[in-house]
Amino acid sequence: MNIIKKLLMARATAMLGDKLVKLAAGAVLTVFVARMLGAGELGVYSIVMAWSAFLVPITSMGLNNIVVRQMVKHDSGHAAMTMLYSAISIRLALGLLGGSLMLLAFYLLYPTMFSGNTAVAILVLFLLQAFFGFLLFEFYLNYQGTFRSVAYVKSAISLLSFGVKLALLYSGFGIASLLLLTGIEFLLVGMAQYVIYRRKHQPFKQNEARWPGYHPRWFNWQQAKQLLRRSSWLWLSGIVSVIYLKIDIVMIGSIAGTEQAGIYAAASRLSELWYVFPATLAARYYPDMLKAYQLGKPAYYLKLRRFALLFFSAAFTIAVLMSLAAPWIISLLFGDSFAAAVEVLRIHIWAGCFIFVRYLISQHLLITEQEPLSLLSHGVGALLNVGLNLWLIPSMGIVGAAWATLISYAYASFFFLLLAKSTRGQLWQLITVRRKDTH
Repeated sequence: MNIIKKLLMARATAMLGDKLVKLAAGAVLTVFVARMLGAGELGVYSIVMAWSAFLVPITSMGLNNIVVRQMVKHDSGHAAMTMLYSAISIRLALGLLGGSLMLLAFYLLYPTMFSGNTAVAILVLFLLQAFFGFLLFEFYLNYQGTFRSVAYVKSAISLLSFGVKLALLYSGFGIASLLLLTGIEFLLVGMAQYVIYRRKHQPFKQNEARWPGYHPRWFNWQQAKQLLRRSSWLWLSGIVSVIYLKIDIVMIGSIAGTEQAGIYAAASRLSELWYVFPATLAARYYPDMLKAYQLGKPAYYLKLRRFALLFFSAAFTIAVLMSLAAPWIISLLFGDSFAAAVEVLRIHIWAGCFIFVRYLISQHLLITEQEPLSLLSHGVGALLNVGLNLWLIPSMGIVGAAWATLISYAYASFFFLLLAKSTRGQLWQLITVRRKDTH
């Protein structure tokens, strides 16, 4: 009983639970939309959500891990506070600007889709996504040791939103209601982070007062410039990574139509559902990797290799099982009209072997201060994905898009390491390091 209690109270469990709830709810919602509204409507929903994903790096500005790391270097609590509040102001402003530009682009590219209730829902979704800027409060709370309450509140909001969406689907409402609720969910999650921050944040240092609430008047241009300068590589890397992760749905919708986009989305959702595990565990193990790096390269590479083997083994096992079970899973969840998704899933699932390891490689590039290489790998991966999709979708349809995804993910997640001199040497060290070298 004590073991179960400890497991439920563990930070990693809370963080993983939050992401699992969100991804599982998204996967189940995909099944219900497909069953009740059909592949065409699922395609519309998936295309809009892909465009919403493009907003994430624009609104985050690569500041998630940078801000707290820079804050702790300050001796004064006031300087740290103005840095945090300046970063939040940047994210809110760029979120509203980015959402407005995204609305314009969506209207120009999808005039038939941007009409009626759907147009209103898309407007609300894109603009309310700006409130994700408040997620910086979560990173600061995590630094101060508050993990579980933040994760549990986010999980509760996700479950509530999921329940309401299912109820609306059963009541006969369409895609517009789902998009509208997703926008409201963005607002609630952002405001929840702020409320928890106001209740739980501790003084920055002993004998200092707790900080006042957030207000734009605390914006400091000098600190904002410092943050933007340091985060520029991560920001650009985030933009191109989202492009190569989500561009397939957008291109399928433009080339093959929304129905084919819906069938592809059904398969890719099942494949991407597993990515929550490496994302959460890599964040959990980042402090351990950082401490190992400070002890010396042999100890660091030994730990990195152990994690890499663990992540790859898990991804390989998942890929084998999902490939074998694909016909049964697709038939059970989506029905015979989605039979074309079977082959897509069998190809797409193998991209996880590279994505799992990439989460560790991203942490490695951050620790070793090789952020430009992260941008370069994502940039080439994005170009490769776009080029392959343009070539393969017209001739092979959604199966071609799955191959484009697998090839581009493989390059951008792992094989780019072989092309740079520094990472080739590091990869060799990773392979050859021995336990006795750490003594």
